[in-house]
Amino acid sequence: MNLAAMIALLATATISGFAQTNSSAAALPLWAYPVSPGSAPTTDQTPRHVPGSSRTYTNAQIKDLFVVPDWFPEDHPKMQDPVGVGRKPGVYACGYCHLPNGLGRPENQSIAGLPKEYILQQVRDFAAGTRRSAEPRMPSCAHMVDESKAVTPEEMAIAADYFSGLKLTKWIRVVETDTVPKTRIVGGMLVAEASGTEPIGSRVIEVSEDLEQTELRNERSGFIAYVPTGSLKAGEALVKTGGNGKTMACGMCHGADLKGMANVPGIAGRSPSQMARALIDFRTGARNSEQSAMMKMTAAKLTDDDVVSITGYLASLEP
Repeated sequence: MNLAAMIALLATATISGFAQTNSSAAALPLWAYPVSPGSAPTTDQTPRHVPGSSRTYTNAQIKDLFVVPDWFPEDHPKMQDPVGVGRKPGVYACGYCHLPNGLGRPENQSIAGLPKEYILQQVRDFAAGTRRSAEPRMPSCAHMVDESKAVTPEEMAIAADYFSGLKLTKWIRVVETDTVPKTRIVGGMLVAEASGTEPIGSRVIEVSEDLEQTELRNERSGFIAYVPTGSLKAGEALVKTGGNGKTMACGMCHGADLKGMANVPGIAGRSPSQMARALIDFRTGARNSEQSAMMKMTAAKLTDDDVVSITGYLASLEP
């Protein structure tokens, strides 16, 4: 089936598919939208260290959203403001949430290596109200809406230049399994309990390889994503073929290697939690800019099981 025919097929299905999924929009998967209050600032001056770094930061500095704790400045280009230092009030340091390596954490976005114009357009969409979260209480998206309205065009350009120039590297280890650690929600992401397991069900469970290092914002300490046994094969079929017309093969827009084309973002090797929210936000209409039309059609008929399979498979690929 050629591209024009595929688009026509998806367009025909979009209205019914959107109505069906939008009617149950309130039943969002908790693993993809782990809502919890953000951590409070602290005045704790206890010095902290991470392995391999000669730098020292206090707990208070690590919790300061306006200044990035930069443990390994040799790993990345120099961070100009507002990437390394924000502007009070209202503009947090971009590298705080997205990290100096641009790889982010499950609760926000991996933006390393995205096209500059794509990054700029996302900020404009947040400001215009055409990009939001299907879960209004998701703090990371709410922060981006506020930031997008406070940042200047010059600051946007500096940040987009920085993150688009970074190389996306392997950050997430994907493991197929039937059981996973029990988790709780802390700071907008899932955290593994010290003991106990439970069936994975139809979920992606993305947790820190080392929670302490994650909380110290160590950009060399990544994540592990547990996915259901057999889901990677199912995801590969959906990604490569579209599942016999259920959706569109991802490579048609994102490139044969799924590493992006022109201003279309690369999706290989990125966070499954982040990509799951993107698909569901498209499916529910929470992302509704002019540039979202194709993705809205692509996501319209995807079930939550499909989202698990697709995002787990994409995360397993080399970036």
